[in-house]
Amino acid sequence: MRRNLPTALFVVASLASGLVRAAEPPKQPPPFDTTRGDRMIADYFRAETAQLSTACLADIKSLDDWTSRRDEYRRQLREMLGLDPLPDRTPLAPVVTGKVEHNEFTVEKLHFQSRPGLYVTGNLYLPKKIDRPAPAILYVCGHGKVMDGNVSLGNKTHYQHHGAWFARNGYVCLTIDTVQLGEIEGVHHGTYKLNQWWWNALGYTPAGVEAWNGIRALDYLETRPEVDRERLGVTGRSGGGAYSWWIAALDERVKVAVPVAGITDLENHVVDGVVEGHCDCMFLVNTYRWDYAQVAALVAPRPLLISNTDKDGIFPLEGVVRVHEKVRRLYRLHGAEKSLGLQITEGPHADTQELHIHAFRWFNRFLKNDTESQVDKPAVKLFKPIELRVFDRLPADEINTTVQETFTVVAPPPLVLESSAAWGPQRDAWLAALRDKAFRGWPEEASSDAKSLELNEAFAAEARGVRLAAYDFTSQPDIRLRLYVAHRAGLKPADLELVVLNALDQPAWLKWLASARPGFADWLQSEQPSEADQQELEQNRKMFEKFKWGMAWIAPRGIGPTAWDQSEKKQAQIRRRFQLLGQTQDAMRIWDVRRAAQTLRSIEGFDKVPLWMQGEREMAGIVLYASLFEPNVARLDLWRLAPSHRTGPDLLNVLRVLDVPAALAMAAERSKVRLYDTTPTDWTYPQNVAKRVGWPANQLQIRAIQADSDTSVK
Repeated sequence: MRRNLPTALFVVASLASGLVRAAEPPKQPPPFDTTRGDRMIADYFRAETAQLSTACLADIKSLDDWTSRRDEYRRQLREMLGLDPLPDRTPLAPVVTGKVEHNEFTVEKLHFQSRPGLYVTGNLYLPKKIDRPAPAILYVCGHGKVMDGNVSLGNKTHYQHHGAWFARNGYVCLTIDTVQLGEIEGVHHGTYKLNQWWWNALGYTPAGVEAWNGIRALDYLETRPEVDRERLGVTGRSGGGAYSWWIAALDERVKVAVPVAGITDLENHVVDGVVEGHCDCMFLVNTYRWDYAQVAALVAPRPLLISNTDKDGIFPLEGVVRVHEKVRRLYRLHGAEKSLGLQITEGPHADTQELHIHAFRWFNRFLKNDTESQVDKPAVKLFKPIELRVFDRLPADEINTTVQETFTVVAPPPLVLESSAAWGPQRDAWLAALRDKAFRGWPEEASSDAKSLELNEAFAAEARGVRLAAYDFTSQPDIRLRLYVAHRAGLKPADLELVVLNALDQPAWLKWLASARPGFADWLQSEQPSEADQQELEQNRKMFEKFKWGMAWIAPRGIGPTAWDQSEKKQAQIRRRFQLLGQTQDAMRIWDVRRAAQTLRSIEGFDKVPLWMQGEREMAGIVLYASLFEPNVARLDLWRLAPSHRTGPDLLNVLRVLDVPAALAMAAERSKVRLYDTTPTDWTYPQNVAKRVGWPANQLQIRAIQADSDTSVK
């Protein structure tokens, strides 16, 4: 007996009343609402953002509260930047490749390696008239592309006027290039526009590279005899403003910080949508679900000037002020409110002289104890960009262009343990780590009864010997989904031999909808338009006639009835909003499938029926992970499961814990698994575990299928 998988997919819902009632078709069914998914996800993001905003620093009531948590918060920040464990401080191997002279200062063109092969190019501005170690500024650059033909000269050349001003006023200033726009051109745009969602799985963000490069730049400054290591400051604007936050929050050698146009809050990013104007270097991997004031708080009580313009479209004024208000409370607890400043000048997102002046005065005040000197020299560019170039030829051993592959520490390939006694602790450790690092963004485990699910029977109808019912349920606040359940007409749920919960992606949803339209068109008019598929319906009818099976179908959020904007750009930006909330789209779809399984079991009579689950393509991975956290799933049928999170489910930090084969091994311990794949050799690890631990031979079966074969279940 064969049944096409896509026709066996979408959600089951439970009954609040416990009774199924046939009803008349709606006389005037509502038309398909193309904006429903957009409204739903907007409401969801608004509610989740408000939750994180309210929680941010709310448990800090006293200075003791803060000091007892500060070290752990700093460790969490390192982790969310891919810096836990902190990398080894390997030799910097600094090289000065040339000098440029000005009558007031010298510029050394130099590079060092923050890790072997991770080159940082920079310009070191040294005043000519210093007779003792001077205060030093680390200037981290924003996004300013400067090219000489096809050769990148680095964004340090775009921001050269800052280094020049500091040097003309008695500071040493090291201006360093970033990964994206440095002389060696790396990548900041993995999730922004390159579809490299596996960055999430690695727990990787280029913000971590920029933070580490900045920390190692401080290491370098400390080696220079011209520098007073007790008077170090950091500043930068836009992207450099963000990196200033990371560096100052992580490294207390920074005595004064002036991040310019580099921070706002989650409300601006997620609800107002300014995330769409930022590349990945602006964001941590938000495992611990912070709002950004928590980053800023880690600078307290050191002098901090938050600087911004009032018409900045990507760092809006309102969010900047909200961050300042939350941080000000921390400075008050320290008795250091005079060390916190907020500068707002008129203008757009631009590097204006007005912003410079207050920043310069702030450094004078706190690094030189100088409150009298006036800023009488404008910050101007004095050199042609080509004069500041460090490399004539790029080094062959550079890893800048591939640093995303190796920057974070990932889990090693798992060992095949010798016994069930050894397997148990490994499995438990993996599950705990998944909950903590990949699924922390799930809601608290809720009751799975009909009341908590807010179940509502949408309809129940019979046609051609098949009974189809639809139930609406709440997966979590603001996420309302519909579960469809079908079986032979006249059977009660208690008569069924099994029920299969199918998770649908968008193609499978459309195929299922086409198969159901011939018999239930009146009930499905509010769904997406689709052609009726008589052949598919007849195949399903015969299946139900022959077998006492129930079928349930769930389309998780963003698919089918709740599909949101399908444009590639908008889809990417919605996924990035999930990231900022410490979630991923796939992680929350796993939650939806879990809630669908709970819903199905809460329908009267279904709680005793053996539950199978299945999915194809991306939904195979969704179903796999859902089964790890739901009890008593009798069997999984997984079609074309991705063998790695490099191409499989997008989950935060998951490759720092395990990869898909290890998850499959855990699933096979709990449920019988049938894996249908074109390359069975990808799955040797779970097969070896099954043999070593002594599971029954039929517990895990991997069946080869042709690449173009029809998806089917026997």
